[in-house]
Amino acid sequence: MKISALLIATALAACALPAAAQVSVNIHVPGLIQVAPPAPRYEPMPGPRAGQVWVPGHWQWNERAYAWRSGYWQAARPDHAYAPGRWVQADGGWRWMEGNWRRAEQPHHAEREGHGGGGHHCPPGQAKKGRC
Repeated sequence: MKISALLIATALAACALPAAAQVSVNIHVPGLIQVAPPAPRYEPMPGPRAGQVWVPGHWQWNERAYAWRSGYWQAARPDHAYAPGRWVQADGGWRWMEGNWRRAEQPHHAEREGHGGGGHHCPPGQAKKGRC
């Protein structure tokens, strides 16, 4: 009798478990962080260096928490300006957008002078690839 009562109690407990279970779906999207980054730290920019561009410090995600990466110098690219990386809110989380190089703005008078045969022309799509 004791064994059958124990079996019935076990069977009832096993039947109740699925009903009480809660389903939680956590889809991991690579590069998407659910925790917002802390506010940037103030980091004074050192004096200028010839042929170098200062890349400001930023928060990096190390799979568990944010860690501060101090600013550093990077070699400059002729006729380009550096756009620093930044955290952007996207798809219900935060995503790091790497810094990149953009073609530097040319003065308007240089564009007018370039309309003749001697101007520089970059084929469509090549500037984005850094080939012009």
